[in-house]
Amino acid sequence: MKKLSQFILAIVTSFSMHSLFAAENIVNVYTWSQEIPHFVIEKFEKETGIKVHYSTFDSNEVMYTKLRAAKNPGYDLVEPSSYYIDRMRHQGMLQKLDRAKLDNYKNLDPLFLNQAYDPQSEYSVPFIWGITGIFVNKNYFSQNGVTTWNNLLDKKYLSQLMFLDDAREVFSTALLMLGYSINDKNPEHIKEAYLKLKSLMPNVKLFNTDAIISLLIDEDATAGMSWNADLYKASKENPNLRFIYPSNGFEIWVDNFALLKSAPHTENAYRFLNFLMRPEIAMAISLNINYSTANLAAKNLLPAEIKNNPALYPSADILRHGEFETDIGDTAFGLFEKYWEQLKMGA
Repeated sequence: MKKLSQFILAIVTSFSMHSLFAAENIVNVYTWSQEIPHFVIEKFEKETGIKVHYSTFDSNEVMYTKLRAAKNPGYDLVEPSSYYIDRMRHQGMLQKLDRAKLDNYKNLDPLFLNQAYDPQSEYSVPFIWGITGIFVNKNYFSQNGVTTWNNLLDKKYLSQLMFLDDAREVFSTALLMLGYSINDKNPEHIKEAYLKLKSLMPNVKLFNTDAIISLLIDEDATAGMSWNADLYKASKENPNLRFIYPSNGFEIWVDNFALLKSAPHTENAYRFLNFLMRPEIAMAISLNINYSTANLAAKNLLPAEIKNNPALYPSADILRHGEFETDIGDTAFGLFEKYWEQLKMGA
């Protein structure tokens, strides 16, 4: 009877341990919507047996607020943009990466490493990137003479411009018009930017971030501000669209993967991150979502008509005018939000 009990106990213990292992053989990922195609997740799960629990967000603010609100949010990998990497690393929300566990780290483009938002690239892995610039539809406006953000103040654009519905993005353009950095924290400079935007408002037809591509294709917006990849995607159906890199500066944005300090499945997270950095995987993702990849080895695998397309991969000479966003702190961001509300209310 004793041996039978011991046998049953061994079976139950073995089953319990197996169930626990199976339950923990997961990775919880929280990313921008539509940045990891389902076929990529399926391939990883089939290769490794690790189940990917995949959630998405539509803004850095939503992601950040959700993570801050929960004591143990349960996520392993998250995908903040550059300035939120900066904020979250300073607030102790991220853990330093063990590059010894990331064999494919060598595939990354050095352009996106050791930038101001993560000076030693200790906390982030760049994934997808792009640029905020000017677009014009040549059926309505000539691109000749449009070289800086200041050109959009011209009265010929009265009630014609589309700007992104994002305070930080819009204020960056005004700061650049004034010759300041997009990361300027000076309250007086931010006020100057607000006044500059007030003078621009008669030319603004709408603010939008949710339906940019369709607005560009249907010509509901004919000039203004957009992300280069959205312009590229829209131009496939509307060849009259042109993207312009302002010579007085522009934002280079980067969506990065990071490992939360509270990550419950660290080893699985490393395996998934290493998988995403494989050249053929990163290339397939880039082709699927039509955004530029921060993986140099993957870029080299892309068709020539894509990797040589200046709307997606501008030259080094153009990129030298760009600037990466960093965290400006709550005080400066609060000013942006205050002035942004006033701007939209016409105050």
